[in-house]
Formats: sequence, structure tokens, C-alpha cells
Amino acid sequence: MTTDDIKFGEILLPGDEKTQERREKTVRAKFWPKFRRAVRHVPFGRDVVASFYCAIDPQTPTRVRGVLLAALGYFIMPADLVPDILAVVGFSDDIAVLSTALAMIRGHIHERHYQSADRALADQSE
Repeated sequence: MTTDDIKFGEILLPGDEKTQERREKTVRAKFWPKFRRAVRHVPFGRDVVASFYCAIDPQTPTRVRGVLLAALGYFIMPADLVPDILAVVGFSDDIAVLSTALAMIRGHIHERHYQSADRALADQSE
């Protein structure tokens, strides 16, 4: 399966409130371990971390949170369409899903999310 075969519209459905709550719990628990493993392969890591903070921000509109949680949930899934053990190629589907989500909600990631991302990334590098 190629990234062309991925149905982004299905992956990025915001879901109902229960789905979002479940996704948020999973994303909060698994985001950082996965991001640490993938950071070398994700060309827009700062944006991904800012999207994490946007997704957990209660001021973010519900639909936007849903899209971001769906994309981040896909990113942290242990089994995805292209295995991550294949290095750069393995992250291509994750990158495609994250890129699409970011394009859909770009105006909702605010400076405070980027500031949180910068602090978190600085802490990660220490």
C-alpha cells in the first residue's frame, strides 16, 4: 500500500466526544515516546509538537481538536500502513497524514502552542 492509497478523509475524521476523549488519553500517553523515536524522520517536528499542544488545549475548537487527535493517534499507532522500522520510508505515511491535518487546521495553531513546543523540544534536547 502506498501513501496514495491512504484515505485521509477517513483517518482524519474528528469523531464524537467519546472518541476524542479516548484518542486524547492515548495521545497524551504515547506521543512523546513515539516522537523521540521519529524526530529525525519528521521534517516539521516543531509543527507536530505544536499540534500536540493545540490538540490538548481546551480553547481549541472541538472539530480542530478531533482532526489533530486523529492525526496524532495515527502517528502513534504501533501498526500502521507502512512499518516505521523501514526508517524514512516507514514514516512517509505518518508524515502524509500529519501534513494533511496541519494544512486543514493551520490557522488554529497559535503562538502559545509554538512556545509550548519550543520549551518541550528544548527539554528533550537536554
